[in-house]
Amino acid sequence: MNVSRRHVPVLIIGSGIAGCTAALTLADAGYEVLLINAGSQLADGNSELAQGGIIYRADPAANEGTNGSGAHEAEPNDDAQALEKDIFVAGHNYNYGKAVRFLCDQGPKCVDNVLIERAKVPFDRNDDGSFNLTREGGHSAPRILHCRDYSGRAMMDGLTAQVLEHPRITRLHRRAAIDLLTSHHHAKGSQLRYEVDNRCLGAYVLNEESGEPETILADWTVLATGGVGQVFLHSTNAPGCVGTGVSMAFRAGVSLANLEFMQFHPTALYEERSTRRSLITEAMRGEGARLLNHKGQAFMKDYDPRADLAPRDVVSQAMMDEMLHNGAPCLFLDVSGVQQDLPTRFPTVFQKCLEAGIDIRREPIPVVPAAHYFCGGVLTDVHGRTSMRGLYAIGECACTGLHGANRLASTSLLEALVWGVSCGKDLALRLNSEDGLPQNLIASIPDWLHEGDERRDDPALVAQDWANIRNTMWNYVGISRTEARLRRAFEDMRDLVRHIHDFYKHTRISRRLVDLFHGSQTAYVITQAAMRNHTSLGCHHRVD
Repeated sequence: MNVSRRHVPVLIIGSGIAGCTAALTLADAGYEVLLINAGSQLADGNSELAQGGIIYRADPAANEGTNGSGAHEAEPNDDAQALEKDIFVAGHNYNYGKAVRFLCDQGPKCVDNVLIERAKVPFDRNDDGSFNLTREGGHSAPRILHCRDYSGRAMMDGLTAQVLEHPRITRLHRRAAIDLLTSHHHAKGSQLRYEVDNRCLGAYVLNEESGEPETILADWTVLATGGVGQVFLHSTNAPGCVGTGVSMAFRAGVSLANLEFMQFHPTALYEERSTRRSLITEAMRGEGARLLNHKGQAFMKDYDPRADLAPRDVVSQAMMDEMLHNGAPCLFLDVSGVQQDLPTRFPTVFQKCLEAGIDIRREPIPVVPAAHYFCGGVLTDVHGRTSMRGLYAIGECACTGLHGANRLASTSLLEALVWGVSCGKDLALRLNSEDGLPQNLIASIPDWLHEGDERRDDPALVAQDWANIRNTMWNYVGISRTEARLRRAFEDMRDLVRHIHDFYKHTRISRRLVDLFHGSQTAYVITQAAMRNHTSLGCHHRVD
């Protein structure tokens, strides 16, 4: 068997909550799945970094009448309408109503079935055995299930254990996706160019172990590649979150949406020499912490009546105003108002701060906003279907319309879970009723051809290009934007993308170059989207 070329029924690119859930749903339905990711293990993205938790039910009565696992057996809870309203308010009513209602309807049962019953995620409970629900900014009630402050890691531990045990899921690690394969762009047969529909046929991926690209042909391909935060100077995202899915979909001509809406998390730990900003969970403010300026004064009431529990876009913009007006490099989070034992309730934050020389029991936490969650992405329906036949997108790389102009806290993990289940179920139906790729189409797809053999991916050159991208995006396409800043960013990014494209063509492919290429293209399309939208709304804050 030629290991550099294979044909599979389903290829899932990305192994976070969305990718793992879709893989499990499909495999349970009896179908073989190939799950690939760029890291050395399944949990290497943003999912396991999530601290706060996942939306469940606000009604305390929802914890009554449970089965042995703690999963609820009653009808959908009365909190659905309240949650729907909170999502619309946070998203500035720019949300897609169908997606919002789908999440509110399907969310609790997905949490019950996948996380509580199957993955056995040990969510925190009260002394009486009921779930301990916390509240976060933008929520009208406590409805967030959590595992202290390492909720994402706990969920990923449960899901990956299930994936590792499943005989129908094949895993390949250290595979960086290079490009989507499509019938219009890659098929060599002269007759295939006359087909009206462009179809996704899989992907070229780089095998980092061998250093060679592989051709993975797939009847159906699912993008679950995560976020884009690493194209900004300050980010809470994992290192691999460079917009891989957005970049590949853009080049393939797939519809994208809401690319201008990048959400900045208000509270990331401020350290002068840090490559990734450690997240300070919003749950701390939900449980009594307050933001202070450089004089030690609480200021959020001056910006919004909801004060520290206002939605993230409001808090981030207020923080930037405070920092700019006072020339302060950071602000502070006073956690003295949190009633619970800090090392017990927030062990991750406590330890991270301790490593930075900060004892949060005695002093406030220095914080800055940081690029956190991408509300835009590959446009999909409630099943994850994209505008291209054969291609699905789920998780942060997808734009379902759920978040609108700003994401409500803790909706991201639930969206990944719900759309992972929905995508898996929809694909199972299609695999059962539709034929796979025809042999003549498979045979028409060539293997990767190296355009250049020069080994010029000098780390210093790559680092400088990344510095240009990240500084440009932070300063000009960051929390506050103007026409002049965006125009400057567009011109700089256009030149940089052209330079990187030429460099890429003449240099032998490597992981460094793949990430740089995806990152530069993602930054460019985000900038273009921000330029086109002259209306200040949510995460897209125009100060002109």
